[in-house]
Amino acid sequence: MIRVLVAEDQSAVRAGLVLILGSAPDIEVAGEAADGEQAVALARELRPDVVLMDVQMPRLDGVSATRRVVAEQLADVLVLTTFDLDEYVFGALRAGASGFLLKNTEAKDLLAAVRTVAGGEGIVAPAVTRRLIAEFAAKPVREPTADPSVLEDLTRREREVLSCLGEGLSNAAIAERLDMAEATVKTHVSRLLGKLALRSRVQAAVLAQELGI
Repeated sequence: MIRVLVAEDQSAVRAGLVLILGSAPDIEVAGEAADGEQAVALARELRPDVVLMDVQMPRLDGVSATRRVVAEQLADVLVLTTFDLDEYVFGALRAGASGFLLKNTEAKDLLAAVRTVAGGEGIVAPAVTRRLIAEFAAKPVREPTADPSVLEDLTRREREVLSCLGEGLSNAAIAERLDMAEATVKTHVSRLLGKLALRSRVQAAVLAQELGI
């Protein structure tokens, strides 16, 4: 069973998420939090597999809560967002979130995303990834610019894969573009994440955009 903690301050939205998650035979709602402080406290107590985290919550915002949950290795975080909150999403990804979802995501896609993040892949809807990255690219970067020297340890192939991640491509799409097996792409992704000390391919996509590769 995949144990999920739902952190959302709007009770109606939270109830809807709980209902959807509870309908899946392989997913269990471990707890519910109405604010960021409670989300962190429950993550410490319950040790869920995934925290479904809203970005705007009282007492402690979702970005700060994500940073704490990730820093303490309490769970993987899947961020809930709307596109008028790009700066918050960017902060959450930099804080170590494994992925993100739009609040109007269909039920089946929500369940698939939770399973994906719980499985360690951290990729959610490549098309949405591309749109989000485009939104970031259109705005001034508020975070410090990434240091290009972080790429020095990457092989040529790993840099090519990182560039593809920056476009929001899936493993299958990267395999087709670079003419390699999908399993090989997964290996390259895992290695470059390790070398760059990143938790997810979404973080890698943002880094690729920051570095302009």
